[in-house]
Amino acid sequence: MEFTRTAGVLLHPTSLPGRYGIGDLGQTAVSFVDFLVESRQSLWQILPLGPTGYGDSPYQCFSAFAGNPLLISPDKLVEDGYLPATAVSDFPTLPPHRVDYGVVIPAKHRLFRRAFAHFQQNGRKPQRAAFQTFCDKNETWLDDFAFFMALKNHHSRQHGGVWNTWPQKIAHRQPKAMKKWADKLADEILYHKFLQFLFFEQWLWLRAYANERGVQIIGDAPIFVAFDSADVWANPGLFFLDKTGEPTIIAGVPPDYFSQTGQRWGNPLYRWQAMQADGYAWWRRRLAAIFHQVDIARLDHFRGFEAFWQIPADEPTAVVGQWVKAPGMDFLTKMKAAFGDLPIIAEDLGVITPEVEALRDAFGFPGMKILQFGFGGERNSSFLPHNFGRNSVVYTGTHDNETSTGWYQNASREEQDHVRRYIARDGHDIAWDMIRLAYASVSHMAVVPMQDLLKLGNEARMNFPGKASGYWQWRFTSEMLTQEIIWRLRELTELYGRLPPKGEG
Repeated sequence: MEFTRTAGVLLHPTSLPGRYGIGDLGQTAVSFVDFLVESRQSLWQILPLGPTGYGDSPYQCFSAFAGNPLLISPDKLVEDGYLPATAVSDFPTLPPHRVDYGVVIPAKHRLFRRAFAHFQQNGRKPQRAAFQTFCDKNETWLDDFAFFMALKNHHSRQHGGVWNTWPQKIAHRQPKAMKKWADKLADEILYHKFLQFLFFEQWLWLRAYANERGVQIIGDAPIFVAFDSADVWANPGLFFLDKTGEPTIIAGVPPDYFSQTGQRWGNPLYRWQAMQADGYAWWRRRLAAIFHQVDIARLDHFRGFEAFWQIPADEPTAVVGQWVKAPGMDFLTKMKAAFGDLPIIAEDLGVITPEVEALRDAFGFPGMKILQFGFGGERNSSFLPHNFGRNSVVYTGTHDNETSTGWYQNASREEQDHVRRYIARDGHDIAWDMIRLAYASVSHMAVVPMQDLLKLGNEARMNFPGKASGYWQWRFTSEMLTQEIIWRLRELTELYGRLPPKGEG
């Protein structure tokens, strides 16, 4: 489907300000929505909202359905009666500019344990009823996820935590073992259901707050799921696994712009034939969950729905592999029949073939245009604005790129010269020059990373593809978001016809 001419900001909630060591869904998130409204933006793009695992990447989550409890706002828990006010008074002082996950995770879970105990002892009748309704409505994924997390936390001290290292009977979900462990870990299972209840209570309230003010949320749906996830543990027949539960073939991409050895993601690959046999029931549930959380979904690695890079699991890099066809046309046709027009953005970066473009265009999905990719090499690149089609989303860069300032500083002299001549600027304010170029383009949607609004260098980079740790940590502080930024952003939005639809914003 085609979207209207609008603009917005890319910012994951973990990067929001606040005193709890990580951004959350409380007042600073509300203030960010207010900033978008004041600067006349219509879009807030985020990264996947799931509970993160190894490396803290939102693209490697313990569930494709669950929310990240670390985003739960302690202040809102106090406000809503789930915690006494004294519970947050002694929270440790944590860095304001980055997320120290090693400290944040235990500190927030101490608060959440108190909230759970408080709820069990003092929960009001409407809260208890709301919790039960949430559990009933979401049991198709919630029961498996909460059980998985309870098992994972129990076994992490003994077996390392990854589900296929647990005792064989529970790793392979034998009925007697399932009953035994469900009884043994009943309270811990309930705790993880409670955390999901709190997350979705806060997130859906925030989404409604944004929607009521004319701001739509663009979410992010990774095509693959993490091996160490409730999704794989609960549905092993949907993935290529051996008898021990180890993946036999895994996902990634071949050598490209980002890496000479490609990217070995390690995600288990889908048995598409098995999914096809039941009408893609798992995917229908997944998309229903995504559209419950957000207004528009960015399908990450869209080309994988047409063909995916299959790597033998024992290969150390992604160099050795092969492209294997996927049933993208059949899959998307059935999803459209189930959901109607699909509000989807196709992440069509990397090795894109005519077949991938045909699949994207058959459903009218806008693709992505990254301005940084347009300069320095091919002088008639498809990433230069004079080659854009209207049904596209333009970005200065994404969470995987350098910031615009960092990119320009590290560019070759030839590339810098190409940029300056193309935009007719001297490059001293390069981040905002690129923002102007994006907003002036014909693309229906323009989205800018928060780091570029703040003119930050690569110290603020969110991710570096192929590097396993040290990323996903960046945060900004409240004083960085000045009135000047609001004025400049509003001016470009008005000047280039990207105002919110009439009556909104």
